[in-house]
Amino acid sequence: MEMAQVTIRAESCKSCGYCVKFCPKGVLAVGHEVNSKGYPFVVAAHPENCIGCAICGRMCPDAATEVYR
Repeated sequence: MEMAQVTIRAESCKSCGYCVKFCPKGVLAVGHEVNSKGYPFVVAAHPENCIGCAICGRMCPDAATEVYR
C-alpha cells in the first residue's frame, strides 16, 4: 500500500492547531521553529502514521496543509 504524504506550507501556517487536534493518527505537531511572521509552524512529527484522510487539510483555515496519496 502506498503511503500518504502530508505537507505543510510553513509560511501560511499560523499555528492554530486545528490540524494537530483533529488528526486521528497524531501525525502532526506544532514545531519549535517559527516562520517569517513569527508563528511556530506545524510539522509532520509522525508521517509514517498518515492514512491519507486529509482531515488536517479540511480543518486548516489558512489552507497550509495538504495531503497527497
